[in-house]
Amino acid sequence: MKILHCVEAYYPYPGGMPEVVKRISELLAEKGHEVIVLTRHHPERNFNELNKVKIESFNIQGNPLVPVDDECLRYQQYLLNEKYDIVTFFAAQQWATNLALPILKNIKAKKVNVPTGYSGLYWEEFKDYYEKMKTYIHDYDINLYLSNDYRDINFARQNHVKNIRLVPNGASYKEFTETPYMDIRKTLGLSPDTLLLLHVGSFSGWKGHNELIQIYASLKLKRKTALLMIGDNWENFKLLYLKRRYMWKSLWSIFFSRNKRMIAGLFDRNFTVNAFRQSDIFVFPSNIECSPIVLFECAAAGLPFLSSDTGNAREIASWTGGGKILPTEFNERGFGFVKIIESARMLEEFILNEEERKEMGKKSHEIWKEKYTWEKIADTYEEIYKSLLEQ
Repeated sequence: MKILHCVEAYYPYPGGMPEVVKRISELLAEKGHEVIVLTRHHPERNFNELNKVKIESFNIQGNPLVPVDDECLRYQQYLLNEKYDIVTFFAAQQWATNLALPILKNIKAKKVNVPTGYSGLYWEEFKDYYEKMKTYIHDYDINLYLSNDYRDINFARQNHVKNIRLVPNGASYKEFTETPYMDIRKTLGLSPDTLLLLHVGSFSGWKGHNELIQIYASLKLKRKTALLMIGDNWENFKLLYLKRRYMWKSLWSIFFSRNKRMIAGLFDRNFTVNAFRQSDIFVFPSNIECSPIVLFECAAAGLPFLSSDTGNAREIASWTGGGKILPTEFNERGFGFVKIIESARMLEEFILNEEERKEMGKKSHEIWKEKYTWEKIADTYEEIYKSLLEQ
């Protein structure tokens, strides 16, 4: 099969969506399919093929619905004129999907939609966009959803879309079984008995770092602990958020505690995988998600998690048996915010119940290995693509 995967950003851009598309694309290419990713230009991407996946770059940004320059038009012409069997559009509310919407009916290949959440469904500025989506969504040959109960799949059901399939996210079997070992605590200068709390996510302001720092500061345990936060954009986050007055008390409590240490920054992937493997608890009070890959990576590492009730975190906790959901409140735009004091108490109880945590980690690892590796998910994509061509 010749397959197009259309996504707003791709490696070396960081983020969940580039990671999902990279994993699926490379595994399908390994199976012998011709896979081409249509994506945004990156100044450091000096190649047009990576791990057997071809990359076609476009100088496009933002969320245009109609061509606004020659690059937008070139993208549409590529979709209309190139010969291929399958085209998959990953994520709504971005140019790679938006520019295709008006021409969907004219694309001859089988069309696959992976909307990944509809984060702006409740936003006034996207009201007209989703009104039009009620029609566009019927122009795809199949719609794939990461959750069985979230705003995007419920939107499809409310608008009588019948060509629906559930295909969850996952984590790489090869990566979590073959990454070389390194001693995280030794590398960070922590004693072997330090209880390590982990968070992995960009310091964008919406991954719950503010809440996490306040939760950590509220812990009243006497044992040595460390909070490790891995992600890009840490320096900018410090300037924008850590200077806010409501954070001063929390930071003061952490920095002047004998038993607490906070570590933050961007680390390489080998370090990050080992951090998943060797941490004690993953704490993820994120404000908005679709289907967070990091929770599947927790299962791959046998790492129990506490997460906000954003995206389908509750569903992932149920699927894998590897986590619990923190008390979460939502605003009118769909952003979730955990309750600090209640979440701190829940974390304290989880820390004290080591036997429960070990059992959850062991169970989730086995379930991940059986159902939620990228290798198995790529097999599902291949099966779906082949079935579409047989119709």
